[in-house]
Order: sequence, then C-alpha cells, then structure tokens
Amino acid sequence: MEKRFLKIRRIAGLLLFTAIAFLIQGYHPYAEDAEIYLPGVLKILNPSLFPANVEFFGEHAGHTMYPNLIASSVRVTHLSLPWVLLLLQVASIFLMLVATRRMAAAFFEDEKAHWAAVALMAALLTLPIAGTALYVMDQYLNPRNLAAFAGVFAVAEILRRRYLVGTLWLAFAALFHPLMSSFAIAFCMWLVVLDRYRPRALGFAALLPFGITLDPPPPAYHEVALRQPYFYIQRWAWYEWLGLIGPVILFWMLARFARRRRMNNLELVSRAVIPFVLVATAAAIVLSIPPRFEALARLEPLRCLALTYMLLIVIGGGLLGQYILQARVWRWLLLFVPLGLGMVLAQRQLFPASAHIEWPWAQPRNPWAQAFDWIRVNTPPDALFALNPNHMALEGEDENGFRARAERSRLADTVKDKGAASMFPPLSTKWLEQVQDTKNWERYGREDFERLRQKYGASWIVVEQPGPANLDCPYQNAAVRVCRIG
Repeated sequence: MEKRFLKIRRIAGLLLFTAIAFLIQGYHPYAEDAEIYLPGVLKILNPSLFPANVEFFGEHAGHTMYPNLIASSVRVTHLSLPWVLLLLQVASIFLMLVATRRMAAAFFEDEKAHWAAVALMAALLTLPIAGTALYVMDQYLNPRNLAAFAGVFAVAEILRRRYLVGTLWLAFAALFHPLMSSFAIAFCMWLVVLDRYRPRALGFAALLPFGITLDPPPPAYHEVALRQPYFYIQRWAWYEWLGLIGPVILFWMLARFARRRRMNNLELVSRAVIPFVLVATAAAIVLSIPPRFEALARLEPLRCLALTYMLLIVIGGGLLGQYILQARVWRWLLLFVPLGLGMVLAQRQLFPASAHIEWPWAQPRNPWAQAFDWIRVNTPPDALFALNPNHMALEGEDENGFRARAERSRLADTVKDKGAASMFPPLSTKWLEQVQDTKNWERYGREDFERLRQKYGASWIVVEQPGPANLDCPYQNAAVRVCRIG
C-alpha cells in the first residue's frame, strides 16, 4: 500500500511540474518549425492540399514518422488536429520530466535531488542551446521534442546497464528525428565503451555520422548555406562560444567532484561528455571552413550540445537539490520562482503579438494569424499565395507559419524554406529562383503581382498595410490585406 501511495504521489508531482512547465514555456502550435513539419500532417489528412511547392516540407516529412503519428492520432481519436497537437505536446513535456527524474535517480540517491532536477528541467525547457538555433524543447509539437525525451530515457537506461531498453528508446528517437537521434546513439555507444573498457585516451569518442558522401551541390546551394549562420562555427557570436566552452569546463569539474565522492555514474557521464563535445567541435570546424565540405556543414555536429545541455540540467538540478536546496521550502521558492518568471518574460518577448498560450478554442489575437485563419476558410484549397518572402521575420508576425495555419500553398520564403533547401541541396535551385522573383517585395505593384501569376500561377497575395492601391482585397485588418491577383 505504501509503495502504491508513493507511486501515485510521484505521478501527481510529475503532472504538477508538467503543468508548470507548460505555463512557463507557452504554446504556439503554428510557429517556427511547425511551418516545416505540420504541412506534412495536413497533406496526409487531406491530399488535395498543397498542390504547389510540396517539396519544401515533403522532404522533411519523408524522413520522419512524425506526420504519420499525428495523422493517425487524429483518425483514431476523432479529435481535431489542434487538440491532438496540444495533448501530444503536454504528453511530450510529461515524458521529458519522467525521463529527467529517471536519469537523476541514476546519479543521486536523495529524493530531493530527483525533484530538483525535474523542477530545473521544467523551468528551462526553452533554454537556447549555444549557436545551434535550438531549445531544449520547443513551444510546439515537433519531431525534435519526441527525440529529446527519448534520448534522455536512453541515456538513463544505459546508465542502469539496461541496454535493450535503451536501444528501444534510441530506435524510437530515430523514427522521428534521424539527425538528432544520431547524437544520442553516438553518446550511448561511447558510454558503453567507456564503462566497459575505461580507456585513458578519449580522443576517439563521439564518432558522429560525418562520413557520408554527397554529389556536388547545385551552384544555388552556396546562397542558401550563407543564410544559415549556425552551420558555420566561425560565425558564432562570442556568447555562443561561451555556451560551447562552458559545458566542457563544467563537466571537467564535475568529473573530479564525482570521483572524490565515488559517484560512478556521474563521473562516467562527465568523462564521456568532454570528448563528445570536443570531437563535435573539431568536426564542425573541419566541415565549415573548406568550400568543398560546404554541403556537409548541414550535418551540424554541434547539435550534440542539445543532449549535453539536457545532461547538465539534470545533473545541475540534482546537485542543487542534494547540497543546497535540501528540504528548505524557502530556498526552492527563492530559486525557482524568479527563474520561472524570467523564462516566461523571455517567451513573451519572443512572441509579443500573440497570446502566451494559444488554446485550440481561442481566436488568435495576432493579426497575421487572423488573416491566415480567414484564408483557410475562404479561399480555394488549390490556391497559390505570394507573400513577402521574409514575412515570418517581420515585427508582429511572431513567426506564424503560413502553410501550417492557412493550409494553402505559397511561393518559397527566406526563413523556413531556406532551411529545407539547406538540408536538401537539390531544392536550392528552385528556392533561389522563387526568392529572387519576390525580392524587394515592399516595392511591388500590380504589374509585379501579375508577373507572379503568369510565371507561377499565384492567384492570391498577402500584403502588409497599407499596401498598393487598386487591389481586390476581400479581407484586411490592421496589419495585412488578403487580395486576389487578376
């Protein structure tokens, strides 16, 4: 009976921290990379959608089981897609916190350390990861979130020498995000080697998948690659370099600390992380400098920092709980209340024109999102739209994805479609042509829009207010107008 009560209390605590994490993180189901992943789900649910430019999200959709999982969930549960996305996002946060607690238990015996690790992870889910343009977990459901908690589970099981269970978690991660899972796979393999053989020379660690061969990319690929600064470590800002060097120093200190206290798992992980990051750094330098390796830079070896940061949060939280916070409630409040409020403030600055949590039943307050919702209901499914190619980066747009929210085709943009073109070089030629044809969008008039209709079949446009005169615009609000061409 006592064990059952403890289990119920543990689940209740994890659910409470899940709710807190969700409130801190916020929720923006159509933002940022949802523009890459969500159209693949919509295409499965309604094959008539996106007759044009499907390649800009179809390549990603073809390399992950994510669209199939979400579409199947909609069909099985008979819930609407917005509700499925919300519930699975909450579930992914819950599973991340479960994985965090399980990993913390592999490092620390003290229950307070376990809960402090959970609390710190809940507060820092949207912590930026050095120069990678990633967070620990995103504010919307995507394959990286699924691979993130699976990777943490895998490491936790490997530390318990439960290799079969760890392998299953790695396989799960690989189904949804092959690139991110490769770092967890490499790290787990290195953990096993280091645990069994205790080699003194650590330089061969983290054998990340850099050995693939590629055909020479199209000439347009260089233009795409230059717009992805996180591909090139030499273009990182100084504070991003601190985010790379800092964890290496911290894990070196942790390894010495753990050895003195005979914390074997903590020492093992700390010793493993150092060469893991250093080898990835060397690979990033090699792949980003010589021009002939330009197409390989997209492998982004320093995305290994995502797993590194997760490990650091779990270990840091555990140490805080065991040695500093202990059972003093005021210490917990003094640390986590300001930290949580600070993270909320940071999220509000990222999405200032949108609600902090965009509930499925609520009307959006962002005018761009309102226009996209109108388009979804009032325009033909086969319509092709032209927009400012930089619209997701405009002030007040809050990175709302047009395809994800409006469910209509559009010409290539310079924000998210460049990501697809950078990962799949054959797309770069088509991407560059469409971006060049919408260059200087702010100066466009009727003749320019007519040219897009003649060349690409674009039948609708979205222009910022006030926009050109003499256009047929059945919808407008304070920010944009939605107009027909021709």
